[in-house]
Amino acid sequence: MTTPRRIVIAKLGLDGHDRGAKVIARALRDAGMEVIYTGLHQTPENVVKIAVQEDADAIGLSTLSGAHMPLFTRVLELLEQHQAADIPVFGGGIIPTADIAHLKERGVVEIFTPGTSPKTIVLAFMNQLDGSARLPAQDGG
Repeated sequence: MTTPRRIVIAKLGLDGHDRGAKVIARALRDAGMEVIYTGLHQTPENVVKIAVQEDADAIGLSTLSGAHMPLFTRVLELLEQHQAADIPVFGGGIIPTADIAHLKERGVVEIFTPGTSPKTIVLAFMNQLDGSARLPAQDGG
């Protein structure tokens, strides 16, 4: 029997809206992954600590607060400092297109915007974790 993938889903910053993160956490769980949901108001330091302690296969970050650039970047920096930069990081939330390009340049594997179906996100996680170089195109609904 294979061990299920371990995915940390985190709500960063002061953002108090976690419905989308919970929907994605459930979709990943229903697809057979082990999900560690961190809850609201997490710091990058807490997220990386949890990911390292839980031997996570991936991290999904969610934010709607507009602080995605410093928060996501800090998570990537901390992963590198903890010799855990091999843990892929995904993101979701209200993130402007120009910022998506910058985040991907910094190392975020994919950003999912509102309207992306949970199925698309689950497939993206599975493809990334299985070493696929391409993520499915966002379907917008």
